[in-house]
Amino acid sequence: MKLETFPMDFSDEQKRYLEGFASGLQIRTVGRGFGDATASQASAEPSGPEAAHVKAQNKVIASGKKLADQEKFKRDGHPFDAYARLKQQARDNAPPAAADNFRWRYYGLFYVAPAQDSYMCRLRIPNGILKHWQLSALADLAERLCGPYCHVTTRANLQLREVPPKHAVALIEGIQDLGLCSRGSGADNIRNVTGTPTAGVDPQELVDTREYARAWHYHILNDRSLTGLPRKFNVAFDGGGRIAVLEDTNDIAFSAVQLKDGFGIESGVWFRLGLGGITGHKDFARQTGIIVKPTESTEVADAIVRVFIDLGDRTNRLKARLKYVIDRIGMEQFLQLVQEKLGRTLTRVPPAGLAPAPTIDRTAHIGVHQQKQPGLNWIGIVLPVGKLTSDQMRGLAKIGNDLGDGDIRLTVWQNLLISGVRDENVATAVAAIESIGLSVKASQIRAGLIACTGNAGCKFAASDTKRHAAEIGEWCEARVPIDTPLNIHLTGCHHSCAQHYISDIGLIAAKVPVGEKDDTVEGYHLFAGGGFGPNAELGTEVYRDIKATDAPKKVEGLLKAYLFNRLSAGESFLTFARRHDAEALRKLADAEASR
Repeated sequence: MKLETFPMDFSDEQKRYLEGFASGLQIRTVGRGFGDATASQASAEPSGPEAAHVKAQNKVIASGKKLADQEKFKRDGHPFDAYARLKQQARDNAPPAAADNFRWRYYGLFYVAPAQDSYMCRLRIPNGILKHWQLSALADLAERLCGPYCHVTTRANLQLREVPPKHAVALIEGIQDLGLCSRGSGADNIRNVTGTPTAGVDPQELVDTREYARAWHYHILNDRSLTGLPRKFNVAFDGGGRIAVLEDTNDIAFSAVQLKDGFGIESGVWFRLGLGGITGHKDFARQTGIIVKPTESTEVADAIVRVFIDLGDRTNRLKARLKYVIDRIGMEQFLQLVQEKLGRTLTRVPPAGLAPAPTIDRTAHIGVHQQKQPGLNWIGIVLPVGKLTSDQMRGLAKIGNDLGDGDIRLTVWQNLLISGVRDENVATAVAAIESIGLSVKASQIRAGLIACTGNAGCKFAASDTKRHAAEIGEWCEARVPIDTPLNIHLTGCHHSCAQHYISDIGLIAAKVPVGEKDDTVEGYHLFAGGGFGPNAELGTEVYRDIKATDAPKKVEGLLKAYLFNRLSAGESFLTFARRHDAEALRKLADAEASR
C-alpha cells in the first residue's frame, strides 16, 4: 500500500496523523500485530501470546462499546512487530505519528512534543540498582546521543532526555549493549519494578528484595503475553529496610513481614500482599489478608496481572487501572479469580499473626549510614530535584568503583546511594562527591524536595515543576529553620508522578486565571498532611490556584505556622497538619505570611 503525500494546506501535526492512519490501514491489510483486521479478529478464535488481550477487546466490541484509541493502536499493529518502521523513522529523523508515538513507548521512547521536539527514554533497572560502569557508559551515551544529563525518577529509575528521532534506535540499542534495557518501560506495560534500595546491606531488613525484583523483571521481559495490558501496572517489593519504597502506591505491593508462631502456618519472613494502589487516583494499596512466600511472589503477581488483562477497562483510560477492577467486582471476587488462575488457595493470616513492621527512617536516603557488614557504609547523595549531568554520572561511577562496592543504588526519593564504602574511606568519598558539585548533606527542606519533569520536558504538565521546586527550596531554606523530616512534592499534572497527595506538602500544577480575560499563568493547588507507610493518608487541599510566583511564600507561611503552633519540638509537620482542618491551616499560614 502506497502512502499518499498530503497537500501543503495540512499542518505538520495533521500530516503526521494522516500518515499514521494510513500506516494503520496498511498494517491491518497485511495482518501484522495482534492478527488480521478487526472484523476478522472479532469472529476468529484468537491465538498466540496476545490471545487473552484480543479476547478482552472482542468482548468490548461484542458488547457494542468502543475501544479506546490506544487499544485500537495495539490491535492494528503490535509495537514489537514494528521495529523496522521505528528504524526507518530514525533514518529519516522523522517524528512519530500519534499511533506510533504510543507504540514506541513499548521501547521506552516517549515523544514529548510540544514540550521538546525529541524523545525521552526511560530505562528498566530492577530494584533500582546498576553497576558503576553502566552509569559511566550511560553518561557517554547521553553526551553523544541526547541531552548530556539524566533524571532519577520516583520509580528508582533513570530517564534520558532530548533524544532526536535520528538517535532513538542507536540509544535503545546502546542501552541494551550495556546489559540494561528500556523495553516495556512505558505505555500499557508492567513498569520498572522497585525494591528496597539498601537491599542486602540494611541492618534492619527482613529480606533482600534484589532476587525477587530481578525474577519479576526477567519474567516480564520474556513473556510477551504480559505486554499490552489495559493500562500501565506497577509492582514494588519492600524488604523492611530503613528507606521507604512506597510500595503501597503500587498496583501490587509486596511488603516483608515476620509471621509469628502459633497460627498454623510456617513462621518466618513472608510478603504481605496489597492490591490496587494508585495515589494519583486517591487510593493506597488495600490489604488483602494474604501473605505470600517470597519465592512464590512472581507466580502470584503473574496470576494477578492475568486477571487484570481479562477484566481491565479497555474503553476508558481513566478507569483502566487495577483499582477500578477491584472497585467493580470487590476484593474477594477478585482474589477468587486469582486463585483460579493459580490453581490453588492463597494463604491468609489475621493481623495479629504479623509482627510490627520495622521503622522507616525518613533521612536514611541522605548522608552516611552504617551497613549490616561491619566497617562498611552507604552514602546517600543529594541530587537537585533528581538531575545529574554526564560529568557527575561519570564522577559518581568512579567514586562507586574506587571507594565503594561498585553498586549505584537509585531511590524513589530522586537520589542515589553508593554502598560498600569502608569507614576509613568515608571522608575521601564525601570530598570526592563534593568536588563534582554534589553533597551528602541537606536541610530537611532540600532532603525531601521532589519534583516531576514539569512542562520543560512533559506535554502533560501545566507548570515548570523542577524550576519551581528549586525556587521553593531556596526561598524557604533561608527563612524557615525546619528541624524535623519534611517532604515537599511538586507534580505537573493528574498523573501525579511526584505523588503530591502523600507528601507533607504537595503541590499539583494548574493554570491559574488572571485578569478579566481568559489569561492564565503557571500555578498550583496546595495540599497538606499527606503521608505514606504507617502514616498513609491523602493530603487535604489547603490552597487553590496559587500563582507559581507566590508558591514559595505560601509554603513559607505554612512552615512557619507549624513551627510557631506545634505542641512540642518533637511534633512532626504531619501530626500538626492533621490536627487542623484546611481552613484552620490556611488562617494560621496567612497570619504568618502577614507578619
